[in-house]
Parts: sequence; C-alpha cells; structure tokens
Amino acid sequence: MVDIHRKPLTAAQIKDRARQLGADLVGIADGRVMDEHPPDPAHPRRPSDLTELDSGRVIVMAKRIFTGTSKIRAWNDRHKFYNDEIALTRLEEAALELVYWLEDCGYPAVIVPPTHTDPWRYTGNPASHRETLLSLTHAAVEAGLGTLGLNLQLLTPEYGPRVILTAVLCSVAVEADQRMEQALCLGPSCGRCLRSCPGNVIKHWDRDWDGCDTYRYPFGFNKLVQHLGEIIEEPDAQRQKDLIKSENTFYLWQSILRGAGAINGCRNCQDVCPVGQDYAAHLEAALQEIPDDSPAKQEALREMVAQEADGMLPASYTGQQRWIGKLLPPD
Repeated sequence: MVDIHRKPLTAAQIKDRARQLGADLVGIADGRVMDEHPPDPAHPRRPSDLTELDSGRVIVMAKRIFTGTSKIRAWNDRHKFYNDEIALTRLEEAALELVYWLEDCGYPAVIVPPTHTDPWRYTGNPASHRETLLSLTHAAVEAGLGTLGLNLQLLTPEYGPRVILTAVLCSVAVEADQRMEQALCLGPSCGRCLRSCPGNVIKHWDRDWDGCDTYRYPFGFNKLVQHLGEIIEEPDAQRQKDLIKSENTFYLWQSILRGAGAINGCRNCQDVCPVGQDYAAHLEAALQEIPDDSPAKQEALREMVAQEADGMLPASYTGQQRWIGKLLPPD
C-alpha cells in the first residue's frame, strides 16, 4: 500500500473505534515481540505465521460475558452457552467492522477468531486439544489487558476472566501497549478456579487441556464423533432409531445451528474468580459457595501453597512466567 493512500492513525483512535463498535476492552500488541516470544517454542503460533505483511500489530478486543449468567450454577446450562454465543457474535461483528474501517483508512487487516483452530495440526484424534491459530490469551497479555491465572486463563482488572477475545492483525505503525508485570492471580492461596472445576483439570499453573475440552466444548467435534459412532455401531435397529432421536442428537443439532455448546461450554472457573471489578459489584454475594468443590481439591491447593512457600515453583510457571507475571509473596 502506497503511503499517500493511508490516513494517519494513532493507537488511541483505533481503540476508540473498537469501543464504539462494541468492544469492552481493547489493547494493541507488537506483532514482532510476539514472534520473538511464542507461548510454546516447540509449536510456535506467531502472528507472522498467519500473515507476514500485516502482522506488525495485534489488536486484541474483548467482550464481557453477562454477569447474570455467571449466577446460574450448573456448568452445563445451555442458556449460558447461548448467551456466550450471542456475546461472541457481537464481538465478531465488531472485529469485522474494525477491519473494514482500517482498510478504508488504507491498512489491510486480518481477523483471528477465537473459534478457528488450525486444520493442519489435526492428528485424526477428535479428543485431542486443538489450539487456535494464535493464542489470544497470550496476545491479550502482550496487549496490556491482563495476566494469566493459575489455570492459564486470562485475568483482566475490569472483568477478571469473564471475557471473550478476538484479534485483528494489521501493520499500522502505532504505539503498542506494554505487559503488566505484576500477576493479577492470587494463585493457589485462592484456588477458587481449581475448586470449582467439574473435570478436576486445573494443575499448578497449568491445565489438562484435553480433559478441559470435554467440558469447554461439551457438544463439539469430539462429542459429535462419539455419538455418530454409537449410532453406527448399535446392532439393534430399534435402539439405533432411539439414539438418532435422542436428547444428545437434539443438543448436537442445536449446537450445529448456533455453535452454543460446540464453540463454548463450561466456565465455572471464570464465574467464581474473585479478580475483576465486576466480581464484588455483581457476583460475590451469589457465589460464596463454590460448585464442585471437594476435600481432595482443597488438599491439592494446600500442597501447592506449601511448595511455593518453600520456593518451589513448577516448570509450568517458569515457562509461562512472562505472561503470568510476578507472584505476590506468600503470606
């Protein structure tokens, strides 16, 4: 693009436009810095891998999820799934309009949606964790929106982890934001995320991603493959018809129509996290009792606290320290 066709833009103007379009939070990361610091060097997912020409800046946009749905206790309540899908639709529309605006100003751009996984990395195992083309949580940290928590989810000062993310890649020469140095997460001394997890997948500054996906996408690709397999392998004709007309088939059909339950799902750990200005204002009184808590989970947290008090942090923290931030000293 010839410079004469480009309208001068500032970071503030881009952020203001993103908010006008519906984003609740917006930050700008340096794409070259992200190239130099991939979350997993063994399997880097860098902005330049998506587009070499238009990855100079990563504009990260966040939409808050509805606090009313966080008060619904059941992790698999489909009304929560639909509300999150509607919020995601709004965010996708905002990203699309931002891209058109940037291109009208002379800057080609590319959307990185949170639901698009890399098809080239599919191994033929529907139960394996499929990563997005770019780690939006790490991009959000680089864009100054927050830090990662005990389970490696994004925490923001405004809404804690109760946000949905997307990003726009664009080589527009504006100032990038800086990472937060201090961790927002209270770590295992809080541990509400671990205590609330129905799949017990949260580890010490880590997560069992394959196990988590069973709950994060309860009617996703893996569930669809399993259900179709049960139908095909059922020897009894009447039972086979019953499976075709079953509740699971109905839920899968609904999820295919809108994505609710296929591209989203359990968010117990997001609901109960005390980080964020919204928690004390809207959620704390309703979420004192933690769903899916157990003595075994509480004991696991006590062991983590003891390890950190002895100065022993796991390799998972060391590998993600850039994005988790500096931990508060133990009490």
